[in-house]
Amino acid sequence: MNRSRLLIAVMALAASTATGWLARGWFEDGQRLTTERAVQQTIDAALERESTIARTVEARLAELEANERIIDRGIIHEIEKPIYRRVCLEPRLVRLLNDAATGRAPIAADTTGPLPGDSAAID
Repeated sequence: MNRSRLLIAVMALAASTATGWLARGWFEDGQRLTTERAVQQTIDAALERESTIARTVEARLAELEANERIIDRGIIHEIEKPIYRRVCLEPRLVRLLNDAATGRAPIAADTTGPLPGDSAAID
């Protein structure tokens, strides 16, 4: 009988140890799950906040891009129609450059003589 009580006590001790081990595992898993859910909620809130900021920035950049295109067109328009002025060049060369920029080219058989319409050469 002594032996059977000892065996029952050992089995009860083993069962309580196993139950305690299992309960401790469930408790730690619950804590870990709670922590993971809190972290995931924090991440989701941060992503939502940053998405809102990104949408606002994207909308503003779209407006700025439209303004930039308008400014670029103005600059390109000015570059496409250059007007040369006399700074370092003679009036004949300035007229040649202006004619070339507008697509007109003076027809001259003799390149050494005065250009057509040259007021400086007539005087």
